[in-house]
This record gives sequence, C-alpha cells and structure tokens, in this order.
Amino acid sequence: MLIAAASLFATLAVTQTPQLLRPDDKDPNPSTITPYLPSANAVGTGIIICPGGAYAHLSMEKEGSDVAKWLNTLGVAAFVLKYRLGPTFHHPAQMEDVQQAIRLVRRQADKYGIAPNRIGIMGFSAGGHLAATASTHYTPDSRPDFAILCYPVIAFGQPYTHKGSQEMLLGKDPDPKLIEEMSMEKHVTANTPPTFLFTTNADTGVPAENSLSYYAALRRAGVPAEIHIYERGPHGVGMAPNDPVLSTWTARLADWLKIHGWLVPK
Repeated sequence: MLIAAASLFATLAVTQTPQLLRPDDKDPNPSTITPYLPSANAVGTGIIICPGGAYAHLSMEKEGSDVAKWLNTLGVAAFVLKYRLGPTFHHPAQMEDVQQAIRLVRRQADKYGIAPNRIGIMGFSAGGHLAATASTHYTPDSRPDFAILCYPVIAFGQPYTHKGSQEMLLGKDPDPKLIEEMSMEKHVTANTPPTFLFTTNADTGVPAENSLSYYAALRRAGVPAEIHIYERGPHGVGMAPNDPVLSTWTARLADWLKIHGWLVPK
C-alpha cells in the first residue's frame, strides 16, 4: 500500500532542476530551491518547504521531497529549500535564504503557474523555526501568505528549547538579545500570516510547549490559526506513513488549506 502511494505521488509530480537562490553564489554547496510541480489539477498555490535537521543537516526526503510530492496531489506547487547550516553559517544566513526563496518564487510565479499572493511557507522541526522566522521577520517582498509548522522549534532560552538547534543557529554563548530575537513566539503580530501547527504530546526532542507558545501568541494577536496535538508519536515523523493515526495530520492540513481557499483553483 505504501509503495502504491509513493508511486502515485511520483506520477503526479514533475521535478525540476534545483535553482540557485543567488546566481552568483560561488559556494561549493550553494543554497537552492527544487521545484516540484503538479502534473495535473494545479490550483495556483505554492508552498516552500524547509526540511528539519537541527540547523546541522537537512532531512531532504522525509521532510522535503516526500512532502512536496504529496502536496502535488492536492494541485499545489512545492519548492524544497536547501538552506545554509551551522556550524559554518549562523544567523542571519538561514533567514536570508528563506527570505530570498520567497522572493524568487514570487518573482517567478507565472513560470510556475501560481499566484504571487498564494505562496506559503512550511517547515519541520528546525525548519519549522525557519518557517516561523519567515513569518515574523520579513521584508515587504518576503512575507509568506500562510505558514505550516510541523513539530517546530520555536522558543530559545527556555527549559524546553532544542539546545542543538539554538547552538547551530546562534553559536555557543549567544548574546541574550539574540536569543530573544530568535524566540519566535515573542515576535508574532497581527500581520503574522495564518498558521497551521501540528505536533505530538510524546515528542521529547522538541516538546509541544514550542507549538503551544506560538499558537497562544497567534491567538493574542488575532491571527487565524489551527493546532493539532496528537497524543502519541516521536519527533521527526515526517508524514508518518507507517502510523495510521498520526498520518492523518496531512488530511487535517488539507482541510485547513481548503477552508482558506488555497486549494480552490485561481
């Protein structure tokens, strides 16, 4: 059954060549986006995916290409972001990468068959922190239209902070002001985009308090938001293909996208 599902996703996806975020980038391992376009029933919405990996590596399949191919089955164009990592690169390199990815996709919206005002950001774990960064620290041309945060790292400097992600992003012994700046729950405003969150109560790697703190901030700011906390499930499950209960989070996400009109063709 899982093989059949994977085959279906592949047939509905058109994978394109990775594109440099910056054409003049001379880094031997440059930042890129890889487009995955639906082969049929496109709805005109695009989502940039930030894989997780504690800002030290990237889960490019489980939290990247697999998710992109599933989004294609909804008619959504997906773009998997390969961003810079620690310890070689610290903040603001990662933030610059995600902002540039949003600008690039928005500039090329016609090329990808999407509307420039229907571009969302999605992230897993540390990639969720990066997606939340894009949602709260943006320039006029890099604000996402909606956000999807999957078991995200959110808070720094707290007992439930994922210390590895904090160190890889900010280095050892960062300035307290920088810790505050990168604690995303403290920077939600009324202009933060509508957000969907999913996590589990059993996650000991990135505890649910991260998602709860961000959701509470969204509520205080009056931002449309939805959160799903499953009782069981470890950290880093991706689409949870082997768990018949936890895997239903994708259906809840599809419902949320529908009620906001992002799955209605435009």
